[in-house]
Amino acid sequence: MRLGVLDIGSNTGHLLVVDAHAGAAPMPASSYKEPLRLAEHLDAEGAVSQSGVDALTDFVASALRLAEDKGCEQIYAFATSAVRDATNADDVLAHVHDHTGADISVLSGEDEARLTFLAVRRWFGWSSGRLGVFDIGGGSLEIAAGAAEAPDVAWSLPLGAGRLAREYFSSGRPDEDRLRELRKRIRAAMARDAGSLLRGGPLDHAVATSKTFRSLSRICGAAPSEEGLFVRRMLPASELEEWLPKLVDMTVEEIKELPGVSPDRAHQVVAGAFVASAVMDIFELEELEICPWALREGIILERLDQMRFLGRS
Repeated sequence: MRLGVLDIGSNTGHLLVVDAHAGAAPMPASSYKEPLRLAEHLDAEGAVSQSGVDALTDFVASALRLAEDKGCEQIYAFATSAVRDATNADDVLAHVHDHTGADISVLSGEDEARLTFLAVRRWFGWSSGRLGVFDIGGGSLEIAAGAAEAPDVAWSLPLGAGRLAREYFSSGRPDEDRLRELRKRIRAAMARDAGSLLRGGPLDHAVATSKTFRSLSRICGAAPSEEGLFVRRMLPASELEEWLPKLVDMTVEEIKELPGVSPDRAHQVVAGAFVASAVMDIFELEELEICPWALREGIILERLDQMRFLGRS
């Protein structure tokens, strides 16, 4: 059957249309995205501004029309940290529903981590053993680990690349004291609950998902996307540590010219690199393998599992 997954993230609105069948990998059929940057539409009280609400509503309406044109039988719409953290989240979702008919669910950070973990587990399989998964989004960082399809531990931290870029890099390169403050904040927040993952034993396989990690791996020499999904892509800690001071000293325009960097996300690459570096240091990881599947695929896979259980596959 053909399914649509509508993902309202902190940076981007993304409709992914897939052909999905129980027991088979979901195959992408169409993709439509817009750089909504909802988190940048939050006012001083933490509410999404009217311009942000209007942009979201227009995007959802366009995405639903495309999903219909592509023959989607079902559409699953969800929002992550930008809407989750907004003080007017209920009003935003009600406005979108009234104007488009879309019912958008708000995922908790733990559910984001859990569903991303499911996608990564299915991609790499049981041979990965105890699996650790790290996902840097626009508003939050998700961490999960375990030896089964459901993680033993899963949590979310407000350490998204977009969030930190707005706080620390909106006026250009911060001074050294401000950069040290950023580094300390990231590592202290991450270390606070690190023991819950480490107590479960060493990781057999450490994996990263998200555009931020993909961009950093590409900057550090990983294969370009045109070489296909099945090429192994790594982010070595040593390479990232060499690149980090270079990235800090580069302008946004210079970062845009680096391989694998989207122009609309170039402003948050440095913040994302600080988070990625902390992940690898706090959890003592020499490298992370990049997985092409993440949250959207996890939602599709969970839905297919539910349909198979109900005998509707």
